[in-house]
Amino acid sequence: MPFSLLVSWRYITANSFQTLLLVLGVALSVVVFVFITALINGLSIFLTQETTSKIAHVELEPPNRIARVLIDDSRFVAQPVSTLQRKQIRNWQQVIDIAQFTPGVSAISPIVEGNGFLVRGEATRPVAIQGVEPSKVDAITNISAYIISGSAELTTGGLVIGADLATELGLLVGTPVLLKSERGAERLLPITGIFRVGLASLDQRVGFLSIRVARPLFELPDGITLLGLKLDDPAKAPAIATLLHNATQLKATAWQEKNKSLQNATEAQGRTGNFIQAFALLAIIISISSALLLSTYRRRAEIGIMRATGVSRQFVATVFILQGVFIGALGAMLGATAGYLLCVQLASITGPDGDAMLPIAPNEGGYALVITLTILGAALAAVLPARAASAVDPVEAIQQ
Repeated sequence: MPFSLLVSWRYITANSFQTLLLVLGVALSVVVFVFITALINGLSIFLTQETTSKIAHVELEPPNRIARVLIDDSRFVAQPVSTLQRKQIRNWQQVIDIAQFTPGVSAISPIVEGNGFLVRGEATRPVAIQGVEPSKVDAITNISAYIISGSAELTTGGLVIGADLATELGLLVGTPVLLKSERGAERLLPITGIFRVGLASLDQRVGFLSIRVARPLFELPDGITLLGLKLDDPAKAPAIATLLHNATQLKATAWQEKNKSLQNATEAQGRTGNFIQAFALLAIIISISSALLLSTYRRRAEIGIMRATGVSRQFVATVFILQGVFIGALGAMLGATAGYLLCVQLASITGPDGDAMLPIAPNEGGYALVITLTILGAALAAVLPARAASAVDPVEAIQQ
């Protein structure tokens, strides 16, 4: 073992109680770092999963038509192209074939969307209808898992609506309700299922129909309004959207574009966590630096004797820097272990509904990062005491 390591270790173990308190202080700061990192990353994962589990990861729609004016030698010769044409995907079967062979796409659902009104007696409520294939009613949103009354079965030609909308109109499973579409068509439909997803945009406004029933209501005998896609990895949605846009020339929208508020919120949480992590590391640097400065003052005579016997200033500085590294490494390992165990324990605590009380991700605690930063911070904290120790005048130190 190099002599500088041996001297550093003896200095650390000479006052074991003080060293223990210092290591525990570093470990506590590391636990705070790990807890905040696991909590923020866990919350981000939870919010992303909650959002992406209920929406399409990529939506393919007809491109927007842009009006053009034909001009010949500055003379108007043609009317602008109308932008009020009904948008629909007519070759949707071919688009599905392309999407199915795209890596990362796990589910595809053709959808006929339209707006309308549900009328019961004198009560009228707006509703956004999604006509889907009965076999793919759960392809985008797992409606069957949120059914609180009836079922999500669409083969009978019934309507499945949200609980809030059902409450507003006093609808129960089996109750008939009149649906008036935006195209002027009307149909009396039975309520076959009521769901509660927990999103107001779904529970208050959305209804699901068989695509066969929706087509005549919205005058789309052949085409569809959009294709909803689920991906194996929602994070790859922008790349896959670009790929499908180039392949189909349809408007491809990734879920991140429609949920920018979620991305902004997670980024804000990340910045808040960075501040707390920085303060934890600052506490480590201050505690180690102050302790080693005190050690330098107490060991001035010893340092003077070593310098008088020919020990170099570089050796003295190395001894104190190694002390900081030892303390940082011990505190980092202890704190990372304790932080992981704490996160695992907190993640196992569930509420009355069986869900975790805190959205902590124990595996996302940034352990390698905090150990590395703690050791580097401890070495940095030891620089000032090391310079002070190496600058001790041996004659003055021995005379004191």
